[in-house]
Amino acid sequence: MKKYFQFQELGTNYRREIIGGLTTFLAMAYILVVNPSILTLQGIEGYPDELRMNYGAVFVATALAAGIGSILMGIIARYPISLAPGMGLNAFFAFTVVLGFGIPWQTALTGVLISGVIFVILSLSGIREKIINAIPAELKFAVGAGIGLFITFVGFQNSRIIVKNDATLVGLGDLTSGNTLLAVFGIVITVILMARGIKSAVFLGMIITAIAGMIFGLVPFPEKIVGAAPSIAPTFGAAFEAFGNLPDLFSGQMLIVILTFLFVAFFDTAGTLVAVAQQAGLMKDNVLPRVGKGLLADSLAIVSGAVLGTSTTTSYVESTSGVAAGARSGFAAVVTGLLFILAIFFFPLLSVVTSAVTAPALIVVGVLMATGLKHIDWSRFEIAVPAFFTVIMMPLTYSIATGIACGFVFYPITMIMTGKAKQVHPIMYGLFVIFIAYFIFLV
Repeated sequence: MKKYFQFQELGTNYRREIIGGLTTFLAMAYILVVNPSILTLQGIEGYPDELRMNYGAVFVATALAAGIGSILMGIIARYPISLAPGMGLNAFFAFTVVLGFGIPWQTALTGVLISGVIFVILSLSGIREKIINAIPAELKFAVGAGIGLFITFVGFQNSRIIVKNDATLVGLGDLTSGNTLLAVFGIVITVILMARGIKSAVFLGMIITAIAGMIFGLVPFPEKIVGAAPSIAPTFGAAFEAFGNLPDLFSGQMLIVILTFLFVAFFDTAGTLVAVAQQAGLMKDNVLPRVGKGLLADSLAIVSGAVLGTSTTTSYVESTSGVAAGARSGFAAVVTGLLFILAIFFFPLLSVVTSAVTAPALIVVGVLMATGLKHIDWSRFEIAVPAFFTVIMMPLTYSIATGIACGFVFYPITMIMTGKAKQVHPIMYGLFVIFIAYFIFLV
């Protein structure tokens, strides 16, 4: 075991790896509650219950996807990087694809499955890195920041801090309402914990908020802490149902859905792999060893997650917390994966968490995602315009896909008009045509 995970070469041991894996789990554990909340459209009033995903099944799928994905990454690539259903990608799945496009969640899972299969092929062929390199860095950062603003807006909306306003479209909600006050309390607590550098700040913030909610009668007390795992049957294998209706599955709308899943996951994984590997000291001459295996593990995790019944599984930058605690090898990721699987039996404890408790997590994670704005050169107008439209249009249109489309349409235009047409990669011109068609036929 020590030899396989290269303990001696990496200067690590079982104790450091176990502590690192536990630290990463605590930093990521919020996804066990937040992901089911988002995918079941918790907090969205008026949406038919029969069209929603089953909360218990999504909880189990989330835990298993995180467990399997992390173990695959640990064993195949031997990186101290853990995986789980990605923030932003789950919001796109729920709010754009299901709620916005009106696509059944079963078909949306099929889109995730197809994107995962394509990822496996691209990872094995080496094409994946080439496509990533074709898209300018500024637009990659803009996409991440835009998704951050979008999920922050979702958090504000779910907690009723921001509400519909007939005069101004949106406005400040009733801050004297119990659940809204609880969400505000949760934001303050989570921000304080983050500011103090607590590794598991988001998860601890949710726990403290939930306890406060129980004390004031806003959150129900759990009947028990440990119990039997919920059935995964409502979501398991649902991704295959849409193959019985191929015309709907391969419509222009679904093509955009699959492309967006592909695009966002592309940069999620690539950026996280590099960030965590640099902190762990795994980079050699600016090259990440076994990167192909890392991308393959990530791709397989997407496929398994889709079959189980959750949105795209991806590498988590929270893995840096485990690295900071001493993790250096894939053994830490295996530890994190096993803890996620064990967490399934704590469903009775976690199932009482309300949208007021999860909203602070969405808002604070959105803040972290928005930090990518600092990497954009705002002094260059040809870059600032597409980057700005990418960021701002996601929350304003309630659609991640529309934000990406706006930015990718304006980028070739501004570059051509400033005499820099030759600097635009041919792939970007191809995406320009695709997104123009998106606006004409699908919006």
